[in-house]
Amino acid sequence: MAARSTKPSPIPSVWARPRREPDQPTLSRTTIVREAIVMLDAEGVEALSMRKLATRLNAGAASLYRHVATKDELMELAVDEVAAEIHVPPVDSTDWRAGATEAAGAFRTTALRHPWLSSVLGQAGLAYLGPNLMAFSERLATLFADAGFAKPSSPIDTLLSYVIGMSTTEAAWLTAVARSGETEADFIARLMPAAQQAAALHEHLADGYAEVMTATTDPVAVRDEKFAYGLEVVLDGLALRLDR
Repeated sequence: MAARSTKPSPIPSVWARPRREPDQPTLSRTTIVREAIVMLDAEGVEALSMRKLATRLNAGAASLYRHVATKDELMELAVDEVAAEIHVPPVDSTDWRAGATEAAGAFRTTALRHPWLSSVLGQAGLAYLGPNLMAFSERLATLFADAGFAKPSSPIDTLLSYVIGMSTTEAAWLTAVARSGETEADFIARLMPAAQQAAALHEHLADGYAEVMTATTDPVAVRDEKFAYGLEVVLDGLALRLDR
């Protein structure tokens, strides 16, 4: 009986296999990925399929599979494409908190521009090998290493866990608002009577809801303030670790 092969399976990533030669000059991986991002932004991950994407591109599904083997590979490519939009300040910055704040804000902006991004990254645990996402991680690593963190991966994980978590919740909220067809302020105003009734049953929540109610004229500012507060708490904690 032949011995079973112990050769490890290849890494299940689009970046870990050779790229195939295109069979249609007009259909490229770049075109496929950019159209997929348009679909993801408009309809979400669940609505994206290789069949629907092929129809939008006026191509056969078999033609797409010559460039992208699976939907998982397509998602990897889409994540890396939008990761190029995330700005990290120059690595020679002497103020690591300012640099981390700018990077976190840029990540959040990109995640809200592409509401599917945070949930996909959260499920995958940032296990992506794309050059843009790797470059983003490397710039953050340099920022934290220059600040004096002995193990830069730890503050990176902490920072991105906060940003991805907050962005996932915020993107889901904004998606619900968009589906309602209302402005964010009108959507909140419509929900507020039910929130008031719920708060009345829990005295410790009443003041919090009252604060939100007074700020509903500018819900964007409320969301910005919540994100900034949590980010400051995270950075305060990292600063304490650095001081040790």
